[in-house]
Amino acid sequence: MQLIIDGYNLLHVDRSLIQLNPVQLQWKRDRLIHQLSAYGSLKQQEIIVVFDGWQGGWYTEQKEKRKGIGIIFSKVGEKADDVIKRLIREKGSGAMIITSDHDISRYAGRMAVAVIPSDQFKKKMERAFNKIEDDFESEEEDRKGLKRKGPSRRLSKKEKRKLAALKKL
Repeated sequence: MQLIIDGYNLLHVDRSLIQLNPVQLQWKRDRLIHQLSAYGSLKQQEIIVVFDGWQGGWYTEQKEKRKGIGIIFSKVGEKADDVIKRLIREKGSGAMIITSDHDISRYAGRMAVAVIPSDQFKKKMERAFNKIEDDFESEEEDRKGLKRKGPSRRLSKKEKRKLAALKKL
């Protein structure tokens, strides 16, 4: 299973990127890559992080591998969302998408690819680093919004994919 991460979306989870200069932003990206590298090593996950380069990047898409993490910067005029959608088409159900972007989530859902919201992934990553092994409680937390009342108690296919993906993380 390959994790495809919407980089700036994951960085914006804590809302601390609002007024950062380019040096501070680079530091935040490097820190995220370091954390993802540690997580990927711990969980034996292949990870690709996609960042926007559409406003001030290169004229071609830039790919690099740092600390075992695949990093992609979209080219000028192309958003990271477009790159992620292309990767979804290429990888299919062999990928898991980490984003809170509704457009990407809908697209991945149509392609039957699991999507994990960025905030939930960040919590999972923090739990992994803190060695909290009580998966039962974490799964109950993740399911809070999924409980239903009435005759239709079965989860939708989308919700089942999400829970299966969360268990793999």
